[in-house]
Amino acid sequence: MAQQTNRKTFLKNAVVAGAGLLVGENLIKAEPTKKKKPNSVAVNKPIVLSTWDFGLEANVAAWEILSKKGRALDAVEAGVKVPEADPTERSVGYGGRPDRDGRVTLDACIMDELANIGSVACLEHIKHPISVARAVMEKTPHVMLVGDGALSFALSQGFVKENLLVPESEKEWKQWLIKSDYKPEANIENHDTIGMIALDEMGNLSGACTTSGMAFKMHGRVGDSPIIGAGLYVDNEVGAATATGQGEEVIRIVGCHLVVELMRMGYTPYDACKEAVERVVKLMERRNKDPKLIQVGFIALNKQGMHGAYCVQNGFTYAKYDSNGNKIQAADYKIYVPRKK
Repeated sequence: MAQQTNRKTFLKNAVVAGAGLLVGENLIKAEPTKKKKPNSVAVNKPIVLSTWDFGLEANVAAWEILSKKGRALDAVEAGVKVPEADPTERSVGYGGRPDRDGRVTLDACIMDELANIGSVACLEHIKHPISVARAVMEKTPHVMLVGDGALSFALSQGFVKENLLVPESEKEWKQWLIKSDYKPEANIENHDTIGMIALDEMGNLSGACTTSGMAFKMHGRVGDSPIIGAGLYVDNEVGAATATGQGEEVIRIVGCHLVVELMRMGYTPYDACKEAVERVVKLMERRNKDPKLIQVGFIALNKQGMHGAYCVQNGFTYAKYDSNGNKIQAADYKIYVPRKK
């Protein structure tokens, strides 16, 4: 009899509980959904960032496009073409220092808001490798062409073959051959890149990176600059980053992809760049390498137009152009190293 009573009690309680759940469910459904208020934070756009002091002039060319509501992709290509064509800029394009065989080899990559990418590496005789990289992106099924293949493709697209070794660079190379001592100095031969990232009026991001690489490198050496994810990365939902300095160390941490992923996690552009630099230093120290002997710098830009930069040692500068004008800024650094007089 007791078992029968307990069974009836259990069933009764179960029915009541079930009814309560149904009522509760109906009440939840009936409650009006509260819409989230849209983010009212103003976006700083357009804006363009580029590495080193020569970024000022490059920014002017990019701003010509951005200020007329042009596309970020067009702006970054136009911007980096300025130092590429300048024979006095000894670490980018025409006028770049040669490798140890006396050959000027160029690397470049470009990336747009749709994750379209193009890259060339170890390209000779072409003044504007960034435009060849864009042609790879837009006119081939590939994302990277190198060496003779990159040159053949460039010539097929109407690019002109020319001598990129200017007299000053040739003179330095011949002087270097006397001892053939390969010891790149931070903030001298190491500002070997112009990296540029931009946010346009449409809220879209793009980036470009171009270089002649380390002076007197081994022929065929490729650094981080033409490698998507290392020297440049763009995610139009999050932000963009580019790098300069010792490419081998940037590749080791897949630097620019790391910076963008940190921004995805909520880091500010500044903090993301700082974390990437700290990883570079940590891995060098783990390998018993002295970070004081190299430079690595990152610049980053997020979808709100916030920007930041950080580097291994003092000396890295970058240029920012937005509604407040075109200005050079010194990046914060991990290590203080006295500059040589």
